[in-house]
Amino acid sequence: LASVAIRMFRRLEGVFCVYKPADVHWKLVRDTIETNLLKGVNATHPQPVPREVRFLVSSSDEPGAAKGLRVSPAAVPVLSKHPLVTGPEFQQIKVGVGHRLDTSSSGVLVLAVGNGNKTLNDLYNTRITRDYTLECEFGMATHDFSHTGRVLERSTYDHISEDKLERVTAMLEGANQKALRMYSTVDMGSQEAYEMAAKGLLGPDGKSAPILTGLRCIHFQPPKFTLEVQCLNETQKYLRKVVHEIGLELRSTAVCKGVRRTRDGLFTLQDALTRHHWSAADVMEAIYKYHSSKRNQKKILFPIRESTLETSGSRLTGTHQNKDAAAG
Repeated sequence: LASVAIRMFRRLEGVFCVYKPADVHWKLVRDTIETNLLKGVNATHPQPVPREVRFLVSSSDEPGAAKGLRVSPAAVPVLSKHPLVTGPEFQQIKVGVGHRLDTSSSGVLVLAVGNGNKTLNDLYNTRITRDYTLECEFGMATHDFSHTGRVLERSTYDHISEDKLERVTAMLEGANQKALRMYSTVDMGSQEAYEMAAKGLLGPDGKSAPILTGLRCIHFQPPKFTLEVQCLNETQKYLRKVVHEIGLELRSTAVCKGVRRTRDGLFTLQDALTRHHWSAADVMEAIYKYHSSKRNQKKILFPIRESTLETSGSRLTGTHQNKDAAAG
């Protein structure tokens, strides 16, 4: 029979997401969660130490008893199976990491435990998009396109209006939509391409150059502005470079002050576990919610309602009763 620790680990197998804070490396997030899961699994009640029968030799000092040694059976614990000898039941738990975030970025980071790593690989091979919120500022250019980089140039931005910014973002989005169709392996004049585009499945097979599937300004108060981005095969450095290029198109300069991922496929900020909830119990609950949502999606895709089955069953029953009455 599986031990309590093994049964708990099986409930931990799956996919979940956490909120990675800014200025924290993703490896530190993963290592912290691995340590917390190990503590949680090994803190369960251990199985009792098995016992074995041994014949122990003892001498009798009672008066009148026969001289010599006596052998008596006794159940003693198997010391080689004792937790103090074998150590914790789980020595290591490997946590897989999905689409990574660099150190200065924050937001949704998808992780997997056990057989959930297979699901993580499947997510890599699908055309799922990711959403980001970019905090930007006009008036400065740096060597790495971030506000903490080495300053290369300063410029004015009084001539920039929200309409001009929206025209530039629309131009970039149109160029990326053209690239999306170019990298797709489907014939653009076919019915298949139309149906895939209607479902949002049109995109490149495997890795390609970064593609922006959506780009819009959601806040404009010069010199600061905020962009909302949907993209494929991106890196956070590429997104900062996009902000730099927007500044150049507007005859100015711009830097990215913050990158936050708000969605990675099915996972959103509402699903992400914050730093205070990286325990085994919270991870187990998050994985259970993910499996429940997947089951609900299957029900939506294949809606078989019990009421429909009951109605059809009652109709069939009534038909048979009418036939029986007619035969009688």
